[in-house]
Amino acid sequence: MPANFGQDVHSRPTGAVLLKVGSGPLRACCKGGCATGLICRHHELRGPGLWTGGVCPHHAFCPGPCPGCPPEFKSATECGAGSGRGGLGGSSRPRGHATSFFGPALERYSSFQVNGSDDIRQIQSLENGILFLTKNNLKYMARGGLIIFDYLLDESEDMHSVLLTDSSTLLVGGLQNHILEIDLNTVQETQKYAVETPGVTIMRQTNRFFFCGHTSGKVSLRDLRTFKVEHEFDAFSGSLSDFDVHGNLLAACGFSSRLTGLACDRFLKVYDLRMMRAITPLQVHVDPAFLRFIPTYTSRLAIISQSGQCQFCEPTGLANPADIFHVNPVGPLLMTFDVSASKQALAFGDSEGCVHLWTDSPEPSFNPYSRETEFALPCLVDSLPPLDWSQDLLPLSLIPVPLTTDALLSDWPAANSAPAPRRAPPVDAEILRTMKKVGFIGYAPNPRTRLRNQIPYRLKESDSEFDSFSQVTESPIGREEEPHLHMVSKKYRKVTIKYSKLGLEDFDFKHYNKTLFAGLEPHIPNAYCNCMIQVLYFLEPVRCLIQNHLCQKEFCLACELGFLFHMLDLSRGDPCQGSNFLRAFRTIPEASALGLILADSDEASGKGSLARLIQRWNRFILTQLHQDMQELEVPQAYRGAGVSSFCSSGDSVIGQLFSCEMENCSLCRCGSETVRASSTLLFTLSYPEDKTGKSCDFAQVLKRSICLEQNTQAWCDNCEKYQPTIQTRNIRHLPDILVINCEVNSLKEADFWRVQAEVAFKMAIKKHGGEISKNKEFALADWKELGSPEGMLMCSSVEELKNVWLPFSIRMKMTKNKGLDVCNWTDGDEIQWGPARAEEEHGVYVYDLMATVVHILDSRTGGSLVAHIKVGETYHQRKEGVTHQQWYLFNDFLIEPIDKHEAVQFDMSWKVPAILYYVKRNLNSKYNLNIKNPIEASVLLAEASLARKQRKTHTTFIPLMLNEMPQVGDLVGLDAEFVTLNEEEAELRSDGTKSTIKPSQMSVARITCVRGQGPNEGIPFIDDYISTQEQVVDYLTQYSGIKPGDLDAKISSKHLTTLKSTYLKLRFLIDIGVKFVGHGLQKDFRVINLMVPKDQVLDTVYLFHMPRKRMISLRFLAWYFLDLKIQGETHDSIEDARTALQLYRKYLELSKNGTEPESFHKVLKGLYEKGRKMDWKVPEPEGQTSPKNAAVFSSVLAL
Repeated sequence: MPANFGQDVHSRPTGAVLLKVGSGPLRACCKGGCATGLICRHHELRGPGLWTGGVCPHHAFCPGPCPGCPPEFKSATECGAGSGRGGLGGSSRPRGHATSFFGPALERYSSFQVNGSDDIRQIQSLENGILFLTKNNLKYMARGGLIIFDYLLDESEDMHSVLLTDSSTLLVGGLQNHILEIDLNTVQETQKYAVETPGVTIMRQTNRFFFCGHTSGKVSLRDLRTFKVEHEFDAFSGSLSDFDVHGNLLAACGFSSRLTGLACDRFLKVYDLRMMRAITPLQVHVDPAFLRFIPTYTSRLAIISQSGQCQFCEPTGLANPADIFHVNPVGPLLMTFDVSASKQALAFGDSEGCVHLWTDSPEPSFNPYSRETEFALPCLVDSLPPLDWSQDLLPLSLIPVPLTTDALLSDWPAANSAPAPRRAPPVDAEILRTMKKVGFIGYAPNPRTRLRNQIPYRLKESDSEFDSFSQVTESPIGREEEPHLHMVSKKYRKVTIKYSKLGLEDFDFKHYNKTLFAGLEPHIPNAYCNCMIQVLYFLEPVRCLIQNHLCQKEFCLACELGFLFHMLDLSRGDPCQGSNFLRAFRTIPEASALGLILADSDEASGKGSLARLIQRWNRFILTQLHQDMQELEVPQAYRGAGVSSFCSSGDSVIGQLFSCEMENCSLCRCGSETVRASSTLLFTLSYPEDKTGKSCDFAQVLKRSICLEQNTQAWCDNCEKYQPTIQTRNIRHLPDILVINCEVNSLKEADFWRVQAEVAFKMAIKKHGGEISKNKEFALADWKELGSPEGMLMCSSVEELKNVWLPFSIRMKMTKNKGLDVCNWTDGDEIQWGPARAEEEHGVYVYDLMATVVHILDSRTGGSLVAHIKVGETYHQRKEGVTHQQWYLFNDFLIEPIDKHEAVQFDMSWKVPAILYYVKRNLNSKYNLNIKNPIEASVLLAEASLARKQRKTHTTFIPLMLNEMPQVGDLVGLDAEFVTLNEEEAELRSDGTKSTIKPSQMSVARITCVRGQGPNEGIPFIDDYISTQEQVVDYLTQYSGIKPGDLDAKISSKHLTTLKSTYLKLRFLIDIGVKFVGHGLQKDFRVINLMVPKDQVLDTVYLFHMPRKRMISLRFLAWYFLDLKIQGETHDSIEDARTALQLYRKYLELSKNGTEPESFHKVLKGLYEKGRKMDWKVPEPEGQTSPKNAAVFSSVLAL
């Protein structure tokens, strides 16, 4: 639905442009490049020319006939289209006609007559149509041309401008001495405002004033309510040409009186609306006729002259002649100019009826908030589908029937027909399986397999379509199968965590992962990249490099990825979560600019292409890691951050692993050649245009993509202009890891993969002696023959060859003339050519497929991303103690070994390749794979707080001295407090039960560590409040003790640090081998995102717990065993950590260091009996005093 170009109406559809047109041809407007970031759109259209309104370009506001104008122009009193007010100027062609165009290619949308005798003075877009202003008529028409209302003004009126003050009120002004206010709902004149200076031809509005531009050269500022003049600027002595307002600035251009008449003034008048006075005029280098503010990053002005010159400058700066660009109009003069509401497009109209559209991108958005465009319905008769009468389920309503009162052919006489009720449709087996009965009523969730109120009917008893739905298996595994998802294999479907009231404690992750490798949890925002994290982890040089890295940046992706890799190393099959890594990822501005940060709703619904997203993420993460590694040369911020054993030179090891050095040659048609060196971290597949279905090896496509040759427009220094050039790319050095983005983003690329897989399958069958049936599917005899010894190919191997085009290995050779030879490589080739290590000496390299990332197309869940990874010998040696290689499927926390052929089989109907990783053979032998822990003991020493108002008297902890450094087996009391970033998402089922869809997202806010032995036992040495940049929705003050402002560095009085700083302290304690004592540490470590070996955790929740009984709170345990009453009003982590230490000492005392479990079991029975009697509530104290008041702070002051 088109809308007025350049008008700020948020209800407009995307890409709509409305222009006034006449009857001449619309010619091409191809004007080349523009250094301002705007590029002229190239298009050639024929159709009605642009109506111009016939305004004299030099005297747009002259009150009478202009003797100096050409004969085809008339005075402003007769035509008056007003410069820069949405219309276009031009010659004396048939007037009053409007035409709209759609999109940046200016495709015809609608064309209709508005007025038979008068010109269109201004256009205003509304939600449901377009307002057209003529001399004494205001007409509201739908975008297709239907009249909504036609309001006639007095014949003496000569209107020139309209201003929409709100959604239903319009101001209309002209050459008379008043302005009309019209109510668009009632289509009546509601007010008439007197104007002291007649001739209002331009009107603007801000949140402070109405601005009226007069033909006398004045600009008046009027009150928004009373319309009284508040201030007036006498801008020009002759006449006003145009003005615009933005923020606190008003800029105007116009004509000054000279001896010979009016002359265009090259000084723009700029006024400061705060002080209501003129500031320094802006001298420009063109004759200004139109001007507009284009506020993007700055308040930039666009100044346009009638001759087609365009200059961009700041209103308070100096105009630079280098910023002048030429529009090159087809006619001699530019008659109008406007800017889109999104500030992404400029439109120019010349006197010959041509429109020139400049945009800042090939696909601009004209409106920031828009609806989908409505197009005219096609002729139904030409598009009716043929009906197959043999299909029983085909709805006959596909063919529309006209309304008639006559008898239809299908109206059988009553004598020849008998009414029979239609049989009830079968109930979906999925509904029956999940149904829960309350009384005689059954409740079940909607499986959403069909549209609303759409039910299939079983018309034939022999119809086999419904037989599969009637058979629902009763096995536990079979009941989870969904018959309508038979296409997507179960292990490839999107996995979700089912939460109970215990959270994750009773969720069986072992059901999904029976290996010792760690999966990644998917419920965190932007966890779509889990598969790529696994790919990077199983690249041994990358894993070692990342874990050796430590830098000073608070949000460093390389550091956070190293912490996550360390967790994956420690895990023995338990899933990990990348919450800290993704938290740092969300703070990177480049990630947001690339559209890599997804909203929760978009991620849940699968909006956008996950394949495109993960390929952009792949390029981003490699570039980011490369930059982070190059920053290792700066001094280390964290004390004890060791120097990486990988990198000593300026270039990063990421660059050595992934970077490919290239030469880019540009050959102009004049013969001049430009060569420049560059590098890239990955390649994108470029597919051939041939659609004949010819056989094409993957190696050929890869060579075409690496040594890319293309024709494009580029600047030629010899020609001094943009010229068609041939750009070629030659390889100077091959990377050790070849990363390929497949770019299968449309049906065209998917069909190419499908055709090549079919061709490769037929060739493989023939190579093994089999025969191919002429049909697409094999006949039964063909399968039997292929499975027989005579066929020389077993059925299992036939399945392995289907949907396979990707080779497991490729061979690449650098030629002497900077060429590149690429071919597929098989095990048989190694016998023929020799081992790859010997070939490397001659510039020949063999790359083995290491990982494939695929996009799973599943309309039910929105799709997902999984990875096939070949896990190397070193990983199996660490986890399982064996040395072998195996392919695995990584689907978040689902990990399953697979056959190697499954990693290269891509069924384009549901399994689409996205990313490929090829690794140079014998890669690990080239790099030092030793990991040196970069975290040293000095991280525990005293550090400065981020809080500006923290005072030493408020210190709640004493850092460790050098002689107090913890040793292996030392006890450390730990407690953490949290705040909520996102609330829990849950649904209430029809039977009244609550189901958690997504748990609340927590963030650590305070971490406390207490000495567990020595003379200072019970004194905290870490009490860090964690600064956060994310929005906190609930501080949980009652349970955490955290108050608003405690985490804000500007106003907090606490010891405030970054999460990374405190994380390093805890990591050092874990690595040194201390034992943590606390209450509910499993949740604490999970939110902090730490993996702690089980033998280093002493959790009082489980020490004082009986099997199949409830967990007991720390408050009740402290009251029962220690006679302490804690957590009175709020929780305090120092108090809780010290209490947990005391409870552990009590446990050792009661259990005799674990040697008398029977006597301790009796103590637990007494505890549970007392708890049931007390309803697990601690009696209220008479005079409550917190133990921390007397113990902790007195000890701190004493030290």
